[in-house]
Amino acid sequence: MAMDYGQKVEMTLLSGNSHKGLSQLIAEKLGVTLAQMNSFHKSNRETVVDIGESVRGKDVYIMQTGTKDVNNDIMEMMIMTYACKTSCARKIVGVIPYLPYCKQSKMRKRGSIVSKLLAKMLGNAGMTHVITMDLHQKEIQGFFDVPVDNLRASPFLIQYIQESIPDYRNAVIVAKNPNSVKRATSFAERLRLGIAVIHGEEKVAESEQDDGRNSPPLRESQIEPIVHVGMLGLPVLHPKEKPPKNVVGDVSGRIAIIVDDMMDDAEPFVSAAEILKDRGAYKIYAIVTHGLLSQDAPRLIEESLIDEVVVTNTVPHEVQKMQCSKIKTVDVSMMLVEAIRRIHNNESMSYLFRHITTDD
Repeated sequence: MAMDYGQKVEMTLLSGNSHKGLSQLIAEKLGVTLAQMNSFHKSNRETVVDIGESVRGKDVYIMQTGTKDVNNDIMEMMIMTYACKTSCARKIVGVIPYLPYCKQSKMRKRGSIVSKLLAKMLGNAGMTHVITMDLHQKEIQGFFDVPVDNLRASPFLIQYIQESIPDYRNAVIVAKNPNSVKRATSFAERLRLGIAVIHGEEKVAESEQDDGRNSPPLRESQIEPIVHVGMLGLPVLHPKEKPPKNVVGDVSGRIAIIVDDMMDDAEPFVSAAEILKDRGAYKIYAIVTHGLLSQDAPRLIEESLIDEVVVTNTVPHEVQKMQCSKIKTVDVSMMLVEAIRRIHNNESMSYLFRHITTDD
């Protein structure tokens, strides 16, 4: 007999080990307690999950995000999902604020589209719905065979700009590369501000360029001839050559606000801040959704010309905040809470996507 999905059933919240703080915050705002669950590694590093209460016939919400320990996070989430599936849970909804491997969503040479693989694995494990936030590429939703709600953090970040950046009316929204132009344009239009784009790449000094004098000449067999297909010779496609780095737009005497969806390696933001400072920007902010802050990011930010880095709490970064006083956090848990509440009560999600366009 098929289950009646219109019937109101009990909600169960399960939290993985990736971000206990956010899970607890969501549970408190929903007015429920996290279900008992034990997840640990055996001596051979295998993950063991033991759910401490019955989930039969219940709507289960599994909260897990991507961190530096990304592969363990994924495996733990799939084992939790499969455990709920084999325990006859009614629905299994994955609440994944930062979806791991979302940057690997395109085919590169002999690589693979890992986001597609992850989507298939989560679906096969038993996940029936996914809630996430600010996917690196929105097309990733199409990789899943289950519904995906891609929430946006921009309302919270825009509110932070309006309330916490003095004289933000004298600011300009900056895209640190052409790929971020759509996101920057969306912020600029909502804040009624101008936009600037950093384009090009840094030129290597002539003294550091390899001119080939230390290399032996190519053998005749190594020189590739023109490829002929039938009677037609294919034209040679020359590699792209980007101009030197430059700022398109006026930032002189303005506050520069760099916006992007994630900050993993801080070096691109640091180099962008240096260019903006050279062009006359007197204060520089970086506003991003997912603060992964890998490697030496806290030290680089602390020593850089960036005045403040604002990230959301989709990824835990308490250790990085202790290492760098410039990092500030915006709480987006209320958006996830409202999404969970609406899905559980079978309410429309359209309210959470008001005025959201494909460019956001």
